[in-house]
Amino acid sequence: MKLLQLIRFKNLLLIALVQFLIKYAMFPAFGVSTTLTLFKFILLVIATLCIAAGGYIINDIFDVQADAINKPHKLIIGKYIPEDKAYIYYMVFTITGVVLGFYLSHVIDRSTFFAIFVIIAALLYIYASFLQQIVLVGNIIISLLVGLSLIIVGVFELLPAINIQNQFIQSSMFEVLFDYAVFAFIISLIREIVKDIQDIDGDYKMDFKTLPLVIGTTRAKYVAFGLTIALIAILTYYITTYLYMREVAVIYFLIAVIGPLIYITIKLFTAETKAHFKTISNLLKLVMLTGMLSMVVYLFILK
Repeated sequence: MKLLQLIRFKNLLLIALVQFLIKYAMFPAFGVSTTLTLFKFILLVIATLCIAAGGYIINDIFDVQADAINKPHKLIIGKYIPEDKAYIYYMVFTITGVVLGFYLSHVIDRSTFFAIFVIIAALLYIYASFLQQIVLVGNIIISLLVGLSLIIVGVFELLPAINIQNQFIQSSMFEVLFDYAVFAFIISLIREIVKDIQDIDGDYKMDFKTLPLVIGTTRAKYVAFGLTIALIAILTYYITTYLYMREVAVIYFLIAVIGPLIYITIKLFTAETKAHFKTISNLLKLVMLTGMLSMVVYLFILK
């Protein structure tokens, strides 16, 4: 179904999976207090997915001309779904997400949390209509929103449940969640740069100021390479500082996360064609998944 392709249902499933891993793998492993019942948590997930789906749609609406050049075989708006109908889908998904966020915020007696959903929806529209045309700004905004999809679970689950007795463990859990959000941010930023290199032809025709167009494809590739090296260094420090006594966790991160990242650095250094960069983009998405699946490891090492 073309609508499922338009809203990037595979990406949405990954977001939902990560949020469920946080709720039902990481939080139980650390024994923290949580706020949401299963029903309310599902509402949080649906709200997040709806706003993300709306973001994908509005981005494709503004990118029709560029996508016609970069990936004509994947073009949906104007070819399978009329633009006016796409706008309706965008409004339905976005409004649904914001309304659910409003309801959930009031149900847990944290009405100010509603602002998070409004800000995310607004940023996605601003990104699609304007920010993505500014060098690195659009990449950073999208990557921040990816990280925020993890943080929002902590905001709704951990913060309302804090009291004097559990303040330390709740705060510590939020710090761990923030570390995962930083990982997601960096992986997403690298992938956004790689995707800009892939899409350089269409972006040039649309006069976008993406990083590859401003500094050149080769330099942009080395920026992505440098960020990947930095991520490997950060993960190595994290493992040696916090997980060195947990053999299972060390082995998992070395095989499932750091190993693939090292391979990606090699591929980045030698990449030349669009096919090469597409492969790297897919590998980065895989590392995002394996990195998030590491949350399950805590269920075994913290027994």
